Amino acid sequence: MNLLLAQCDPKATLMDADTRTRMLAALPGWLPDPENKLIGRRFGFANFYQTMAFVDAVAEIAHAQDHHPEMLVGYDACTVSFTTHSRGGLTLNDAICAAQVSALPEATGE
Repeated sequence: MNLLLAQCDPKATLMDADTRTRMLAALPGWLPDPENKLIGRRFGFANFYQTMAFVDAVAEIAHAQDHHPEMLVGYDACTVSFTTHSRGGLTLNDAICAAQVSALPEATGE
């Protein structure tokens, strides 16, 4: 499945451990929390303007997918975290959105 072209499914189910491991291998830089209920990644930028442009682009993805992240925004960085609250953990929807965020041109990663 090409995560960049995929659409989130409101009926997505929780990933099992093997699927989660494969998903994380396909998403460099994204790390799970200790309970494997969310994945997050910090993106670094040269200045606040670039950071905010990135935040706006993430918001476009979230709106289009109807799957919304938590974001911690600073002057030169933004940490993005995904989980499927309605399922209480990670689903394919989280991988889809993480892949699409990683593909943003502003995303330099750190």
